Amino acid sequence: MALPSTAIEPLRFREALGHYASGITVITSHIDDQPIGFTCQSFYSVSMNPPLVSFSVMSSSASYPGIRQAGRFAVNILSGEQIGISNQFARRGTDKWHGVDWRNSPLGNPIIAGSLHWLDCEIHAEHAAGDHLIVIGEVKALNLQEAAAAQPLLYFRGQYCNLAAPGAV
Repeated sequence: MALPSTAIEPLRFREALGHYASGITVITSHIDDQPIGFTCQSFYSVSMNPPLVSFSVMSSSASYPGIRQAGRFAVNILSGEQIGISNQFARRGTDKWHGVDWRNSPLGNPIIAGSLHWLDCEIHAEHAAGDHLIVIGEVKALNLQEAAAAQPLLYFRGQYCNLAAPGAV
C-alpha cells in the first residue's frame, strides 16, 4: 500500500524532532592560531572499534570549513551549568570565545573549562545529507571528568532541561 506523497512542513518536522531529548555539545578546533566552534546537539557514537563518533552540521556553517581544513576537532560535552556557553556558541557573527576559559587538547583543539567530558578526534569521513553534512571522527584521546554530581546539559521540546534525580523513573 503506497502512502500519499505529501510535503512535510519544515516547522512541523522540527517540532516533532524536538520531542527527542538530546545532549548539547560544542564542537571546536583551531586554525591559523584562532579557536573556532559551534553548538551542536546532533552528536552520537558510531563505532566502538575503531572508536568513531559523528555530528551533523549545516552545510552553510561559517565554522565548519575551518574545522575541515584543520582535519581535527574536539567534542565538548556540556554540563547542565553551561547554558550560557551553549547559547554563546550557537550565535553567528559574534566573538564566540569572549570570556570563555579553555585549554588545548592533545591534538591542539580547544577544550572548554567546565565541560563534563571531551573527545579529541581526527576527521574520518564526511557525507552530504540534504542541507547538512554528516561528519565522522575517529577518537584519538578523551577525558572523563570525575564530577559524580555533575549533570549533562539537555535539550527537549525547544528548551534546556535537567535529568530527574538519580533513581527516579
